[in-house]
Amino acid sequence: MVCLGNICRSPLAHGILESKLPTGHFFVDSAGTANYHIGSKPDHRSIHIAQVNGLDINSQRARQFSVSDFDNFDIIYAMDQSNYQNILDLAQTEEDKRKVKLILNENPSITDKNVPDPYYGGDSGFEYVFNILNETCDIVASKLLY
Repeated sequence: MVCLGNICRSPLAHGILESKLPTGHFFVDSAGTANYHIGSKPDHRSIHIAQVNGLDINSQRARQFSVSDFDNFDIIYAMDQSNYQNILDLAQTEEDKRKVKLILNENPSITDKNVPDPYYGGDSGFEYVFNILNETCDIVASKLLY
């Protein structure tokens, strides 16, 4: 799961998808394309909306996406078109490029395929982001499990 700073959207997507998959069978992680928040906890609003929904993402720490992630992961979900392109720019092979997907492309009921960045908005933005990621991660998990 990859967004810009790895403190709002991708930690939520990470925690949500992880909660929907059997422990020990999948490894879910998140990163940011920028290095603004390396080592930081998720934004307190992401932590809060996750807690309200029964998830604990408090132990996550922001890290920057790296070229080695192409070797370490089978699927790399970008939260928006800008980060999708930033990830593709780091791809070294066609196989690397095939691993990169826009997460909301998995959800046919959502028209705008960019997960909005709630950082500069209020709590309702975090709730909206949680809800669309939760719905989409249900679809992703069902594909991974069957």
